[in-house]
Amino acid sequence: KMHFSTAVIASVAALAPLASAVGNAVVTNHCAFPVYLWSVGGSVGPKQTIPAGGSYSEALHHDSASGGISLKITTVDNGLYNGSPQTNFAYTLDPGTVWYDLSDVFGDPFSGKTIVVRPTDTACSSICWPQGVNPGGSQTKNCNSDSSINLNLCAAKC
Repeated sequence: KMHFSTAVIASVAALAPLASAVGNAVVTNHCAFPVYLWSVGGSVGPKQTIPAGGSYSEALHHDSASGGISLKITTVDNGLYNGSPQTNFAYTLDPGTVWYDLSDVFGDPFSGKTIVVRPTDTACSSICWPQGVNPGGSQTKNCNSDSSINLNLCAAKC
């Protein structure tokens, strides 16, 4: 019995580094106005208000119902529910890899402002919309899952 307990503890301890080796999805608001964010997978998370200069962060995770997570961002309070333009910062976590992209629906809430996704691993590709709208082409990129992916709204530059 003692041997089994020790084996279980050793197994759990061995998994702990894997759990902590996952990065974060971070949204930083450099705009002069608040933005509103919902983390959406198989269900819709609570509204997060990100004030000017503030940020939101969540650990990268897999959603078993939808397969991925979309951080839906609007410049209008309750914009997710009233058809306001939204920017979707989406990611899917596979073992060892995070896939991420950027898209707009119902309009372009950050038109005229720079938005950029920059992973902490500088070897991975950034996504930059210098005018706040999709410049064309595929916006899907990937990086190692232990990297954080950072979306900067109203960034100074790409």
